[in-house]
Amino acid sequence: MHLPRPAATLAVALLAACGTSASAPAVTDAHKAVSFDEAAWKPLREADIPNDSMGASIRRGLYLLRYTRDSLPAYATSSLNCTSCHQDDGLKLTAAPLTGSHARFPKYMPRSGTVIALADRVNYCFTRSLAGNAIPVGSREMTDILAYLAFISKDVPIGTKIAGTEGILPMKDTLVGDVARGEALFTSKTCVTCHQADGQGAGPYPALWGPKSYSVGASMTRHERAASFIMHNMPQTAPGTLTAQEAFDLAAYINSHPRPDSPGKELDWPKGDAPADVPYDTPGHQAFRPPPVLPRANPGGGLVPNPPVIGHAKR
Repeated sequence: MHLPRPAATLAVALLAACGTSASAPAVTDAHKAVSFDEAAWKPLREADIPNDSMGASIRRGLYLLRYTRDSLPAYATSSLNCTSCHQDDGLKLTAAPLTGSHARFPKYMPRSGTVIALADRVNYCFTRSLAGNAIPVGSREMTDILAYLAFISKDVPIGTKIAGTEGILPMKDTLVGDVARGEALFTSKTCVTCHQADGQGAGPYPALWGPKSYSVGASMTRHERAASFIMHNMPQTAPGTLTAQEAFDLAAYINSHPRPDSPGKELDWPKGDAPADVPYDTPGHQAFRPPPVLPRANPGGGLVPNPPVIGHAKR
């Protein structure tokens, strides 16, 4: 018997509900699992941004990353831009790349002890790495930044971790940095060419310490994180030429200087699993070589609270 298409569909459903076997419909190409060839995947770049309304949002988001301190001076109060760390528009594999980030969130973050959304992670960068203030999550600016992050994550399946894109590359060895050696290296390895002898930078080059640098709550204040970034990316005229020990010595010197405080830092790693080189006290952890901290003009703006629990009692 040949049934009309809707009737045939209903018959299959009824047979399945009654426990009677029926031939399963063929799986079409549209329903097959999407394969992901990481080696062949390449992120889209500025030249690929479409010339439409969505493209305008993506382009605004890109320019906010490039020119953060000029575009959002009330929120990015340091001398850093997002691309000071996330170099090459967030695409450089050795410089905390942002590619694929849109596919990895929401995700659990040990530092906050909870699952956070990508907008919250962006605000951690504004409040900690830029020593500034949180952007309103519903603002056009936040939407534009998220649009750009989605753009450079195109075709990356949800939950996929692309090699090299889980932040700053880990160091193979954790060494002890020497401040005195680091000070000598700061001059001899041409760091002063861009960042100046006083570490305050000039033009596009950001301050490495002081009131216009990253806060004590930024990942870069951890010696291992800073050493990895330095070793893989500095000096920019000859990246990869420093030894691991030299990188740790430079990290120790740079992070021995005063920098802005990070409001609420004492609540970080609430489960007591802080890395050993976190430079401030957290639950179960004693500060590692804490630098002097400078007061923030707007401490409340530097807080990114964990997502609220609504609709039922907290457990």
